[in-house]
Amino acid sequence: MLRDGKSSNFAFMNWFESLFFEQSALQAVCVISVIIAIGLGLGKLRVCGISLGVTFVFFTGIFAGHLGLAIDPGMLKYAQDFGLMLFVYELGLKVGPGFFSSFRTGGLRMNMMGLGLVLLGTATAVALSYLLSIPMADMVGIISGATTNTPALGAAQQALNQLGLSADGAALSCAVTYPLGVVGVILAFVVVKKFVARPKDYESHSHAEADHTFVTEFHVTNPGIEGLTLKEVHNLVDTRFVVSRIWHGDVVSIPGPDEKLLGGDRVLTVINEDDLPKLTLLFGEKATTDWNNPDIDWDTLDKNLISRTIAVSKPALNGKRLGSLKLRNHYGINISRVTRSGVRLLATPNLLLQLGDRITIVGEAEAVDRVEQLVGNSVSDLKDPNLAAIFIGMVLSLIVGSIPIAIPGISVPIKLGLAGGPIVVGILIGRFGPQFHMVTYTTRSANLMLRGIGLSLFLACLGLESGSQFLDTIMRSDGLLWIGAGFIITLIPSLLMTIASMRIWKLDFGSAAGMVSGAMANPMSLAYANETVHGDDASVAYATTYPLSMFARVVIAQLLVIAFVH
Repeated sequence: MLRDGKSSNFAFMNWFESLFFEQSALQAVCVISVIIAIGLGLGKLRVCGISLGVTFVFFTGIFAGHLGLAIDPGMLKYAQDFGLMLFVYELGLKVGPGFFSSFRTGGLRMNMMGLGLVLLGTATAVALSYLLSIPMADMVGIISGATTNTPALGAAQQALNQLGLSADGAALSCAVTYPLGVVGVILAFVVVKKFVARPKDYESHSHAEADHTFVTEFHVTNPGIEGLTLKEVHNLVDTRFVVSRIWHGDVVSIPGPDEKLLGGDRVLTVINEDDLPKLTLLFGEKATTDWNNPDIDWDTLDKNLISRTIAVSKPALNGKRLGSLKLRNHYGINISRVTRSGVRLLATPNLLLQLGDRITIVGEAEAVDRVEQLVGNSVSDLKDPNLAAIFIGMVLSLIVGSIPIAIPGISVPIKLGLAGGPIVVGILIGRFGPQFHMVTYTTRSANLMLRGIGLSLFLACLGLESGSQFLDTIMRSDGLLWIGAGFIITLIPSLLMTIASMRIWKLDFGSAAGMVSGAMANPMSLAYANETVHGDDASVAYATTYPLSMFARVVIAQLLVIAFVH
């Protein structure tokens, strides 16, 4: 019996050792899954009210690597790259529908702030290179790790190799500064949140930019438009607006393009808020009623008319122009607005519908019911994500990310890589996919799930890869110097730019954190920002600033090698 017990224990230990220590596909899945599960569990713990969330997966991976856990290098590389691609692509797909409109309004300013952060970090790195006597061949690795930008490291390594120099120092300095590169940005946000931010900083100042519609009532007191039809009034200005209701005296109606305006009419319009002064001059007088109050019961305005929001769930309507459906002519209803990915859009005839759009309809109950049948309004049909669009997008991401981009004066072509390609393709497919009848809609829960899986895979593999050599490197004479320089390059510019963007340029905390995360190419700090604030402001700001800032860092890394390495 004793021998049988020992044999069983021995067999169990052999099985357990092979499961976690003998490199195989099964072992890789087990190790990565355990790291992610433990990291996510620890990430829920709060110390002084602060939680690192999914970022703790990274530190769990470092600890596991330090203990000697390792998986096949090929599988590690695959899981890490796939996770990064999945996270970044899904992020681009999510913010794509509202990306270009946000870029037109606040994106240029945000990108200038991002470039300012890039230049500030570069200047800090050059200064520290001279002050601490760190060779630029090592400093390019430090700044790549401090800004969590592996494409910049790759570009610097290529430039060093072309000069006939070793790139091992750059790779090693990047590895040891990467962990605090992650923490430094998050620590900057914690400091700002704890000591600088005020309650109003958590209110989205970009609300008017993201929410593109504003309901306003005008009184027709301008003699110049009396007797004109709505179509003729539209032609007088280059401003877009939608008239959802008109009161002729006490009678309310749904107007068509041939409806004539009379003096004293009350006109309920949906407009861009920035166009309010211009349309006040057009109609004559703005009413004082607040029609944007969420407590308004629209169905009580007239017993014959109702207002209902329905979802576009029929794939045949994906990519169709709203005007081509001729809903006004066929059903006598009016569409006042379209909501897409949380962004409210004007219901203009040229607007391309996308699967998952929510359209607000005003009309008689019977007509609204018929339109509802036409567009679908089936929530169950929208629950299943279109996986084909995800994998097609990933193939395109690899193609775009591998395209060499020649820049005059730089011998090595620039590539967007596995981080830049997916976010660019995700944004483009999210915005323009429906024009090619490509179904890009996914539910919010599905998008968050895919992003969470991708980010967790990336962090677990990155930590596991860094952990094996982390302790040995910091024990070197220059290891702690590299880590200290990298932490300064991460923390100081991030802290200064976060505060400046909130106090000088009046960004809310979510947008400021997203902008800094994008400029620092740091998805982990974005995850922290998303857990701290509600809404998509941080994600939109990240996607807005990431492509240009990442491209700038790749170019600057090569310029530093060319200019300072001899």
